[in-house]
Amino acid sequence: MSLPETVVSERLNLELLSPEQAADIMAGRRRPTWHADFPRQDDRDGVSMYQQGDPWGPRLITRGGTALGTIGFFGPPDPAADAPETEVGYGLVEEARGWGFATEALRALLVETDRAGVRIRASVEPDNTPSLRILAKCGFTELRGSDEEGHLVMARPLPRT
Repeated sequence: MSLPETVVSERLNLELLSPEQAADIMAGRRRPTWHADFPRQDDRDGVSMYQQGDPWGPRLITRGGTALGTIGFFGPPDPAADAPETEVGYGLVEEARGWGFATEALRALLVETDRAGVRIRASVEPDNTPSLRILAKCGFTELRGSDEEGHLVMARPLPRT
């Protein structure tokens, strides 16, 4: 089960981080092609799971060459009874929110996870209405309750083939 190094949507590129990019994000360093508010603390948290060459790792969300946030999985898929599964996380700088970028990025990655036969889940704070809307638009219909931190755990069923 693998994913492409770069996933492209209509307006965005989702490319796996290089070791140098991951190091800069972890250190809070900026690059000229990164939005002024990037990286955010959430980006640093997500990149803390970076492993070079892991297609399930964090990716930059870029538009027109400018990094606006990150998206990625919390590790490779775990085997499950009916389908392998992993968790996704994503986030954008404040200025990039409300334009549909997070939904577009997640949908683009889901095309690839569907091809790989991997089910995706997400954990979201119950009062994070924008993220709940994104998940609903992307087909996360299975509510699994909450985790130990009080986040709602939602999953997206694999499409029938």
